[in-house]
Amino acid sequence: MYVSMKGMLERANKGKYAVMAINCFNLETAKAVIDGAQGLRAPIIIDLLQDHLMDHLGSKLLTQPIIEMANAASVEIAINLDHGQDIGFVKRCLRDGFSSVMMDASSYPIEKNIEITRNMVEFAQTYDASVEGEVGNIGSVARNHMTGDDMYTNPDLAIEFARQTGVDALAISYGSSHGDYPDGYVPEFRFDIIEKIKEATNIPLVLHGGSGCGEENIRKSIELGINKINVGSDFMNAQIQSIKHNLSRQPTISYPQLIHETMAAGSELVKYYIQLSQSEGKSL
Repeated sequence: MYVSMKGMLERANKGKYAVMAINCFNLETAKAVIDGAQGLRAPIIIDLLQDHLMDHLGSKLLTQPIIEMANAASVEIAINLDHGQDIGFVKRCLRDGFSSVMMDASSYPIEKNIEITRNMVEFAQTYDASVEGEVGNIGSVARNHMTGDDMYTNPDLAIEFARQTGVDALAISYGSSHGDYPDGYVPEFRFDIIEKIKEATNIPLVLHGGSGCGEENIRKSIELGINKINVGSDFMNAQIQSIKHNLSRQPTISYPQLIHETMAAGSELVKYYIQLSQSEGKSL
């Protein structure tokens, strides 16, 4: 069933678990995510990154088929725009049927971030959609700019942001980075940032860059108040490894079969994270 993030994250907040948000960019990756969620009766969020939508098919062509898949599913499925930074594009996604959007104005000074995000929260109400905001900055491994001390979320600013914007979920920066970490590297998390923000706001908090963070970091994050975990790189890498394995084993494998194998590998990775997030069996 197709829903917004709001209800599933509210229940996760009360139940002290997290809902997985998996980055997809086409129908095959979306179906792999839905299949994994249905297998474990878990609510799930399909994250569509603004940059991917602009470079690939666009929101209008992609959204409606995924909505049809979601409505045909027996678990709760939300579609969320990930890191929506272009205000006009975020509004277009809402008009195209997105049930949730992330208004990422974190690059602006906090006053402007609050203004932009609050206006998007009000706009999204017309579509009965939920809004995620962000305070702080998440680094990118690929750009050789992993999250550092100066990028961590200031808890006091985050608390004020939550109060003034009315966001349904808040992404915070406390040690994770987007992309693939070097082999053997596990980031150090500033758990005190989660604790202070959660105690003051009690709203669903979001971990971005969940790939490769380590099971203990994720478990501790959930225990302290993270209710949405974004994973993209691990999901994509599972499918890349499937392609490499199947081509080396069966060089003449057909393209349709190759894609089906990647979807199966993606679904298994999704199941792993669902179990780690403790959302198995939590769908209505």
